[in-house]
Amino acid sequence: MTTSVLILGGYGAFGARLAIALANEPEFDVIVAGRTLSKAAAHTARHGGRPLQVDRDGDLLHAAIAAAGADIVVDAAGPFQSYGTDPLRVARTALSAGAHYVDLSDDAAFTVSITELDRVALDAGRVAISGASSVPAVSSAAVEALSQGITDLHLISSVILPGNRAPRGLSVMQAILAQAGRPLRIYTGDQTRSVPGWSAPRRERVGPLRRWSCLIGAPDLALFPEHYAARSVEFRAGLELKIMHFGLWFMSLPIRAGLGTLTPLARPLKRIADWMERFGTDTGAMRVTVSGLTRDGASVQREWWLIAGAGKGPEIPAIPAAILCRKLARGALDPGARPALGLFDLSEFEVTCAPHGITFERRETDVTPIFRQTLGPAFDRLPDQIRDLHTVLHHRTCQGLARVDRGPSLAARMICSVMGFPASGDRIPVTVTMERSGAVEHWTRNFAGRRFRSHLRSGADGTGEIIERFGPLRFTIALRPDEAGLTWPVTGGSLLGIPLPRRLLPESVTREEVQDARASFDVALSLPLVGPLIRYRGQLRSAGQTGAASSDSFSDRNRPESSMTSSTQIGR
Repeated sequence: MTTSVLILGGYGAFGARLAIALANEPEFDVIVAGRTLSKAAAHTARHGGRPLQVDRDGDLLHAAIAAAGADIVVDAAGPFQSYGTDPLRVARTALSAGAHYVDLSDDAAFTVSITELDRVALDAGRVAISGASSVPAVSSAAVEALSQGITDLHLISSVILPGNRAPRGLSVMQAILAQAGRPLRIYTGDQTRSVPGWSAPRRERVGPLRRWSCLIGAPDLALFPEHYAARSVEFRAGLELKIMHFGLWFMSLPIRAGLGTLTPLARPLKRIADWMERFGTDTGAMRVTVSGLTRDGASVQREWWLIAGAGKGPEIPAIPAAILCRKLARGALDPGARPALGLFDLSEFEVTCAPHGITFERRETDVTPIFRQTLGPAFDRLPDQIRDLHTVLHHRTCQGLARVDRGPSLAARMICSVMGFPASGDRIPVTVTMERSGAVEHWTRNFAGRRFRSHLRSGADGTGEIIERFGPLRFTIALRPDEAGLTWPVTGGSLLGIPLPRRLLPESVTREEVQDARASFDVALSLPLVGPLIRYRGQLRSAGQTGAASSDSFSDRNRPESSMTSSTQIGR
């Protein structure tokens, strides 16, 4: 018994590859469909299948699906970002015609919305799947394989780096240009924030390849935070040629200012890209990275990547749809409408890729948190809340309320203003973000919009010494852990690399403890000849937790007010 598969856009960049793959299997009857019959006929004459002229947006779509006897409808046309006011029309029509539905969407909003048809699919006894492509189908399969044994997932990061000679359809160009410079919602440190599309250029290393990437939208950004309980999720893509990659970045700058969209430039930019196809290579890559804590508390980073040479990269987006069509033909998927999350094993994908010469690698590395690295075994003696606060594998965000008291002197107030320290006040909202970059943690403390930033790195492993830099000032801190908390004594400092005499070091008392089951902080600073500079104290909770800091967390019960004038040289 054969299964009829109608592929909309079946002669396009990815649809054609899906059509070829299925046409080579006798259990499938492939229908190559699209607006232009001559293109569909040219494809089927060469690769097999039946041509069909059909307008995805036309009124006769239902009749065409029914007349063709399609068991499965695959939408490989796109761009899914521009499907108008009724984006699920094709999926709904396929289900009403008695067919299963699969698409190759790489658009977050579109892929998420497929669940709106769950009731329709269940009533019809059919399956509707969105995102049967590199993302989220392959990326989610990689996440599920890599995250085995990880109970606290700090980061899921995916990057796709196609070779410059890979075919670029107009729909692909439109999808990228529609996002460049436009607001992009990403999930970082348990919080959603907005960044420009095609921003934050970063140099990537994937196996032997060295290429640039930028942030761009994908279904992963909308689906993974909740589905995998991940603290941070990012997706990146890059163009092989620097002139094209950074040219797009430069063109996106006016869009960030609200000046329209780059989509109308799709056709002329495609002509330029096609002309430049002779440059670069036909080698592409994809990488998925996860980092987190295992059941036994170990911190790990795991990577999986593929390298597709000889122009085989464009095969990858079509392979998930082929796998799912086979599963549908066997009746191996339950009815309902859902995104393509974890619907096949990573090993199944790798086996399907084998005939194309695509290679795969995995790697696991240790990503010991900087404070654990600094304190060694003593880190485990800290209270749970303090250990959690200082377990930064990628990006952590903590929030709470604080009380701030500036020193009384004019000099103290002026220095506080120059340093960006907050003004005096009670119950001030505070957000602390901690971002890890290599061997350095970047801390940004935000007190109701007043920000100041520092950078921390470990001294010699296990010695308890940590180095914290505020602009040109650098301090050595000999951390003192105990069962109740952590004290930060300053033991040395420098200005522009010149060591400071001990008598010029700030006098400080800094302590982290646990109050009301939350991490608390109390920092009091004073300067020689100036006296008390500032004191701030409060409680913090992870942005991913519920609840709020208690109202009495900003009382003076932590330490007597005289600590503002303490001459003990401890702190940061």
